[in-house]
Amino acid sequence: MTGAAVATREAYGKALAALGETRDDIVVLDADLSGSTKTKAFGQAHPERFFNMGVAEANMIGTASGLASTGLTVFASSFAMFAAGKAFEQVRQEVALPDANVKICASHAGITTGEDGASHQVLEDIALMRVLPNMTVIVPADGRETELAIAAVAEHKGPCYVRLSRMKTPISTPEGYTFEIGRIATLRDGTDVTLAASGVCVHEALAAAELLATQGFSARVLNVSTIKPLDVETLAAASRETGRLVTIEEHQIAGGVGSAIAEALSEVAPCPIRRLGMRDRFGESGDGAALMEHFGLTAPHIAKAAMELIAEALP
Repeated sequence: MTGAAVATREAYGKALAALGETRDDIVVLDADLSGSTKTKAFGQAHPERFFNMGVAEANMIGTASGLASTGLTVFASSFAMFAAGKAFEQVRQEVALPDANVKICASHAGITTGEDGASHQVLEDIALMRVLPNMTVIVPADGRETELAIAAVAEHKGPCYVRLSRMKTPISTPEGYTFEIGRIATLRDGTDVTLAASGVCVHEALAAAELLATQGFSARVLNVSTIKPLDVETLAAASRETGRLVTIEEHQIAGGVGSAIAEALSEVAPCPIRRLGMRDRFGESGDGAALMEHFGLTAPHIAKAAMELIAEALP
């Protein structure tokens, strides 16, 4: 858990600019938020392949699909609330349905969007995107994984939704880390409980594992960065070998990462699961880190939930 803290949106901007230097088929669209989504660097370096679509997210998605139909690899960015929420019909009809080669990279997702408040803290986007046929859904854990994930989705043919954060978070993935679409990475092994987290919550899960170790418990930590397709094999092994799971996400627990995991394991390797996330409520305005604490998504809360789950299963 070392390395400078960086927001995954910043790493996205860096990765996108690097792609633009090596691939002339990359085209980038933004809905008048390029300073915030960090696509601005690509636009400055490659203005002929960058299009500011204005505050018109639906039009941006439709245009992205049209460009993709000509053989281009298209990245489209806005805040997650707008890309997944306002433009859902266009994402469904013009990207998912025709299996268009469009990469929707949405920033400012989850409660760590912070002071912008409940109207902008989208907590439903994973549920919206993972239900769509043909859509790949990715939530990188940190800056290092984001750069690797963006390179991977650029090579992947078909629609992708990449969820990015506003808040800076420490590097959780190790040196030499590799990313593969559809693979869950085991960041720490353990035998008593599995902590399955995504996005900015991965760092907190690793810290929770350290706290559990001081209490004599061994926690496995999974980085569930690809939500769809889900790595059911790794999850099933964790279920069978540790006997219980805690899932952690800054998203509604209904339809999110915890739901995806519970659905999958119910068919192949059921076990007791505790889902941590937003429970049928909206967020609040405040500092992102303070909101993580307020809503019970920090390491002490995760460790407490894990110990309660272990205690429930003990004879």
